[in-house]
Amino acid sequence: MPVEVEKKYRLTAKQRDEVRARLPQLGAKCEGEEFEVNTLYAGDAVELNQAVLRLRRIDDRALLTYKERVGTRTDIKEQLEFETGIANPEAIEFILEALGYYPALVYEKRRETWRIDDIEIVVDELPFGLFMEIEGEEQGINDIENRLAIKRLAAEPLTYPRLTMKHGTNVAGVIEARFEPQK
Repeated sequence: MPVEVEKKYRLTAKQRDEVRARLPQLGAKCEGEEFEVNTLYAGDAVELNQAVLRLRRIDDRALLTYKERVGTRTDIKEQLEFETGIANPEAIEFILEALGYYPALVYEKRRETWRIDDIEIVVDELPFGLFMEIEGEEQGINDIENRLAIKRLAAEPLTYPRLTMKHGTNVAGVIEARFEPQK
């Protein structure tokens, strides 16, 4: 079974700038920036507290993901993760709703992705803050964290859905965390 292993950090604007400056020095390659709209669905078979069924839209692409948390005792999270590309997100929305799933949570994210060998580092901006995630094997995560040498780097134990529940706004029964529209 595919298992996602990652550690999330809450960043200040200064720490984000330090991370962005340090990554190329460590040999990281920037793979680009994306804007995401993530919709999480709830229903009889999926409770947001135990598992997540997410439709992620990235420009003209979409991914459907199922994640289920595996218990760990450290700041490094492990989750079962199954993900597939979706050619027609509107059709999958219809199918999910026809099967009894309904949108429960929506959050937007600006993501910058970096890679060092088999370790992925993402720098994320959400409406409620700045974050970094390091994904890979546990030893690789710890190694990158040490090599970044960013002072006062705070681990963030909550997932983006939980943070959205905490900081989002209820819009017609759906908890949302969206950026202000560009003028």
